[in-house]
Amino acid sequence: MVPQESSEDPLHVASRLHAFNRFELKYLVPVDQAADIRDELAERMDADLHSPVGGYGVWSLYYDSPQLQFYWEKIEGLKFRRKLRIRHYGNLDGVTDDSTVCVEIKQRVNRVTQKRRIMLPYGVARQLCDHRAVVEHSPKESAFIQEVLELVVRLNLQPMAITGYQREALVGRHADTGLRVTFDRRIRGRDRDFHFGTETAENRFTIPPHMSVMEIKVNERTPHWITDLAARRNLNLVRISKYVQSIEAFGLAPRSVFHVNEADCPPPTPNEEQPLEQRSAQHDASLTVGAK
Repeated sequence: MVPQESSEDPLHVASRLHAFNRFELKYLVPVDQAADIRDELAERMDADLHSPVGGYGVWSLYYDSPQLQFYWEKIEGLKFRRKLRIRHYGNLDGVTDDSTVCVEIKQRVNRVTQKRRIMLPYGVARQLCDHRAVVEHSPKESAFIQEVLELVVRLNLQPMAITGYQREALVGRHADTGLRVTFDRRIRGRDRDFHFGTETAENRFTIPPHMSVMEIKVNERTPHWITDLAARRNLNLVRISKYVQSIEAFGLAPRSVFHVNEADCPPPTPNEEQPLEQRSAQHDASLTVGAK
């Protein structure tokens, strides 16, 4: 089942087409601290109905031009920018052409993030984005389908990077119904083997595995108690993009202010009372690059 961003009150444009606007704040947080923050938030928020214990997988295939236009628009901070992706929720094992995915245009208008997406079978989504074919759609979906095709053809968009992570989500209750907080960990990706169902694909961590990304998403304003929590826990806003991080991690473009430098995120100091082999194993695990 595809998790819906239900707390964001999407506008139901058609049965398969959804759109919503929001503001986003991002923090880079050690995984162990993220667990404490999540537990504190749970006192005033509810677990997303589509977020099981331990979270769910989110995998995105990003498209870009051969000149990396979408990447550079992000780096240059254009007030209006877009990017195209195919997103799959859940485990990649057993993904087929019949699996449900989202074809999504994510765009930024000044400080507001806007998403428009359509749910399609994976095979149909690939026909649209990879083969530039007009796929079957309803009249209400026509404008979105044509916009995707226009972007793909005009900019010669091609698969550029896949990102994946494990997400846990909380949603606001009562007066905070527009609030959503997500914790993304084990953020990894690849720059090849772009079919979601590739069995032998190897991923590498693009953000150190002991770090997670916490995102606060609101429709209008951030509740004061959330900003108080961030201040009390000394959380600092970061400029981070999982797509940009992947492009730079794989050497497809120079590192920018959006790149997370591993030297700035050292792993926790091992407990000196642990056996040497256990400390060594923990260190090796933090550098593993092939985890699915």
